[in-house]
Amino acid sequence: MEPRPELPLPQLHAFVVLAEELHFGHAATRLGIAQPPLSQQIRRLEDKVGHALFTRAPGRVTLTPAGRELLPAARRALTDLADGLAAARAAGSGRTGRLRIGFAASLALTVLPGLLRAYRDRFPDVDLDIREMTTAPQLTALRDGTIDAGLLREPPHDDPDLAFRTVLAEPFVAVLPASHPLAARHTLVELGDLANDPFILLPREAGPGLYDRITALCATAGFTPHVTQHAVEWQTVCALVETGLGVSLAPAGIRRIRLEGVAFRPVEPRTASTAVAVGRRRGDRNPLVKHLLATIGKNRLIGG
Repeated sequence: MEPRPELPLPQLHAFVVLAEELHFGHAATRLGIAQPPLSQQIRRLEDKVGHALFTRAPGRVTLTPAGRELLPAARRALTDLADGLAAARAAGSGRTGRLRIGFAASLALTVLPGLLRAYRDRFPDVDLDIREMTTAPQLTALRDGTIDAGLLREPPHDDPDLAFRTVLAEPFVAVLPASHPLAARHTLVELGDLANDPFILLPREAGPGLYDRITALCATAGFTPHVTQHAVEWQTVCALVETGLGVSLAPAGIRRIRLEGVAFRPVEPRTASTAVAVGRRRGDRNPLVKHLLATIGKNRLIGG
């Protein structure tokens, strides 16, 4: 098979303009060049094609059959190039593309809805791929490139591959069966008062940082929580608390889970909180991630 001849885009552009004007002087003016360079461009293109594209007569220029055949393809090529350049510029600037975001389920009750609305308002042409994941799977997905950014709790410190930016410090609340003596007080719950209660927590492998944060707070209050049940979702944790199987310590946003048999009470110390962060790969130059971070800052979601 003979190799296809390369058709330089400037020559195609000159050909299309001349085909529309059918006048060398008018076409040269439109192109912003002198007439001799235009004639040279057309001759070079005709040499590439192997046939004349125009018939030239005094005061008259017309397309040959070869020229009529080339014209629609030349127009498509120029249009495709223009569209491709526009798409490349939009993608390079972060105005289009696909942003994959992992998020901890509990954040759907707090920062996620507002953040996504703000981002979509600024970048409506970006496709958002939102994936519910606990913290540990998010860290893995960030490292292997399965997601571009993650909203998670208690990120690891000094991770060589990932960078984190704090979104907020969310207070903890005690999650109690409605029949629990402390539920009737409607006051702050001292963590030490929960020392003898069985605890229901997310498994440590789902979010080591959050699990360790909770157990560290209990240790500061003078006890090690007796964890008798685990559940991967906070909705399930609350449901198990409602049955009277135990109590829990959870981010304050969990209060939006409405169960009649569950009471949520603020805890003492009031400084007891969990860090929510957005994570990304170190050195990642993805403009979509850059705009996500800018959206977080612009909407004052940063808490620490």
